[in-house]
Amino acid sequence: MMNADLTPTSLPDDLGFMVEVDGAYPLAELTAALNSICDQVERRGENSVLVLRLGTAPAETREWPGEGSVQAVNRWERAVRRLEQLSAVSIVVAQGTCSGPALDLLLAADFRIGTPDFEILLPVNDGHFWPGMSLFRLVKHVGLARARRIVLWGTDIALDEARELGLIDQVSDDVPDAVRTATVLTSRISDRETAVRRQLLIEAGTCEYDDALGAHLAACDRELRRLRRAGAAVGPSMAREL
Repeated sequence: MMNADLTPTSLPDDLGFMVEVDGAYPLAELTAALNSICDQVERRGENSVLVLRLGTAPAETREWPGEGSVQAVNRWERAVRRLEQLSAVSIVVAQGTCSGPALDLLLAADFRIGTPDFEILLPVNDGHFWPGMSLFRLVKHVGLARARRIVLWGTDIALDEARELGLIDQVSDDVPDAVRTATVLTSRISDRETAVRRQLLIEAGTCEYDDALGAHLAACDRELRRLRRAGAAVGPSMAREL
């Protein structure tokens, strides 16, 4: 069994971490590596960005996740969910064919950059779409009608359609420049408050207004208290100068 070496490297200006993800590694190895990455990001604290560079998937990764147990799949799904809930902003760079675990990471990220040769190769086993949480997130991103067509008809997604569906936010053949621009912009808002807003966005697709109101009011109360603390930190004399 291969050991997944997903060792983070520092981004320029110490804005966070970058990790190269190889989807060819076994499920258990990827799960352990992803949890290790999340550990390091959480220890770093706020104003940090995590960039995941997804390599081109080999054709056999269409059959995902291969041999394993539902317990192993559950551990992977929990690791991806952990990534999705980090205070740090997550950026995915998807190059070439995206499938299997790379698709899970793509759909869980905050910002997605694709190269001109990008395409999504749907995870299919014996003609059936893999029923993992990528299916759930796909509905969240593109809506039920479009997700139904993609899943039931096994339609792979080329670059132009991925952009039209909002599955890719930016296309660039200059990956270092695209990553640099995205990390500089997102590092300013990469904190717990962004994580709260991300969760509110996710829940908005399924919650009724009355059910969502309490969570939004709680977030508003947090923000008002944060602003009061920030104002108190400025102090009266400095506030007059401003």
